[in-house]
Amino acid sequence: MEYDHKSVLLAEVVKQLHSKTGGTLVDCTLGGAGHARAILENIGTESLFIGIDRDDTALAAAKIVLENFSQQLLLVKGNFKDLDQLLNGKVDAVDGFLFDLGVSSIHFDIPARGFSYKNDGPLDMRMDKSQKVTAATIVNEYSRNELHQIIRDYGEERWASRIAQFIVEARERKSLESTLELVQVIKNAIPAKARRKGPHPAKRTFQAFRIAVNEELTALESALWQTIKWLNAKGRIVVREIRGTITAVKKGYIETFPEGTQKAVSIAFHILTTLFCGIATQYGKIECYSKDQTTFYQNGEFM
Repeated sequence: MEYDHKSVLLAEVVKQLHSKTGGTLVDCTLGGAGHARAILENIGTESLFIGIDRDDTALAAAKIVLENFSQQLLLVKGNFKDLDQLLNGKVDAVDGFLFDLGVSSIHFDIPARGFSYKNDGPLDMRMDKSQKVTAATIVNEYSRNELHQIIRDYGEERWASRIAQFIVEARERKSLESTLELVQVIKNAIPAKARRKGPHPAKRTFQAFRIAVNEELTALESALWQTIKWLNAKGRIVVREIRGTITAVKKGYIETFPEGTQKAVSIAFHILTTLFCGIATQYGKIECYSKDQTTFYQNGEFM
């Protein structure tokens, strides 16, 4: 299947990244290379663009999409949590980092990847198919309390406790191996009246297990700290966030940012369809603005 991923907020992300001729830019979530192509079209041949992804399918597709930019392009397989290791020996400093969080449409379109709650497939959900832990591992081996915490914290699911209990009871009868088996268990756990409103009843739980399988939030937190040491003065980090998935990481990251830093770092967090929040740090001063420049974060608190 062709890797056909449409990048969200393409123009806004390119604008926020402030790409320039002769700079070094790193896309930590290359995906279908939509952002990468737009950025490469706006920077000169003197620039270096590094694209990182842990999905072999994405890297293979990106190589084709970006074939006209091969002289200024370096594709790297890896997880952005290992950013130091991935960049060592390749560059001395970076002018801009891009993180486009979440999951690409291609993952939902291929049932065998196990991301979709609409199509039957194995309970997989791995971005990197070489890793051992799958969604089936979590669903069938984690304790009830661990399942509850994952579904509650990563999925913000109101019925997390019941879903965890129903999963434990179901797997005692038979191991859960397919996505639609899990969907049925989730539906059974959520009262009929609650199922009739809102999104698909399995949406939040599937999101939670995907985040847990791929350790998305711990990887992001680790990567954000590593980016600082690589940034040139007035470097920029742009993060497009799926709403609700990194709020805790974002707040903790801002509040523990080292004071007195000599780098002017601008971090743009996009909360999909709601906010485009730029967190500007200038010698220890931290402010955050929404898209219309209304103060959103100031003096250690969200407004």
